[in-house]
Amino acid sequence: MNHAIRVHEYGGPEAMVWEEVPLPAPRPGEALVRHAAIGLNYIDVYFRTGLYKAPALPATIGMEAAGVVEAVGEGVTHVVPGDRVAYATAPIGAYAEARAIKADRLVKLPDAIPFDQAAAMMLQGMTACFLLTRTYKVQAGQTILVHAAAGGVGLIMVQWAKHLGCTVIGCVSSDAKAELVRAHGADHVVVGTESLPARVKEITGGAMLPVVFDSVGRDTFMTSLDCLAPFGMMVSYGNASGPVSIADIGILAAKGSLYLTRPTLATYTAKREDLDACATALFDVVAKGAVKINVNQRFALKDAAEAHRALEGRRTTGSTILLP
Repeated sequence: MNHAIRVHEYGGPEAMVWEEVPLPAPRPGEALVRHAAIGLNYIDVYFRTGLYKAPALPATIGMEAAGVVEAVGEGVTHVVPGDRVAYATAPIGAYAEARAIKADRLVKLPDAIPFDQAAAMMLQGMTACFLLTRTYKVQAGQTILVHAAAGGVGLIMVQWAKHLGCTVIGCVSSDAKAELVRAHGADHVVVGTESLPARVKEITGGAMLPVVFDSVGRDTFMTSLDCLAPFGMMVSYGNASGPVSIADIGILAAKGSLYLTRPTLATYTAKREDLDACATALFDVVAKGAVKINVNQRFALKDAAEAHRALEGRRTTGSTILLP
């Protein structure tokens, strides 16, 4: 038996329906994975609402999970039945008790990492990895800004950047979240964005920042640009408040010959060697204790709608998982 959350029409959390679906047989190059835990990420909201389009409807959303390989298709040698694995990749389909997925997208889990932790950290942790080490390779001694610092990616980035020797400014939406971010190593925490450029100017002695990591999108984009030093890089990697639209790219010139990028995990892990390197780096910082993964919310998979309401209502901190 197999059940999944499916979306028949784009919409709010109520658009997700718990249904019985066929148990797939793995095709050549695929593995059948029985999920033990599934990660909740904001990209799931984008696919549910239609901001990002599914290949077809009805669709099972979800990008990240951990579990055990039950069967493999022809030609699969990377994994075998019984292997503990995790993934954070397209195509969507993780909101299910079991699914078939391309085997070369699976990463074997070290024995020390439990399924719930793995499901909570693969997408968010590998996102933090490529943002900090490839999109903009931060250097010890630099001061950086992380928006939504109390969220899943944000908390990991704060810790990882501190491990790399950065001074970290975390931006959050409440005093309670500010305490959480301070507890995870942020040097400075700003609640709200109204005075953010002024606070950054104060903290940096007027130098401003070489990079801003912004997953909020429309509501913070212009403020983020105002926090950058000349030649600084704006890394816009999410749109929790809505997509960013720029009418005139000349604004980047006016604010100091700034750089702007919109990176994705899919691009940065498209090559198998990049996926392995990113996952290995993540496992390493977690094993060292430099990055702690906080699974602060757990929902039954059939209650995914409630998990989405909590996420969109900014009532979550750290990572959230769904349990089949």
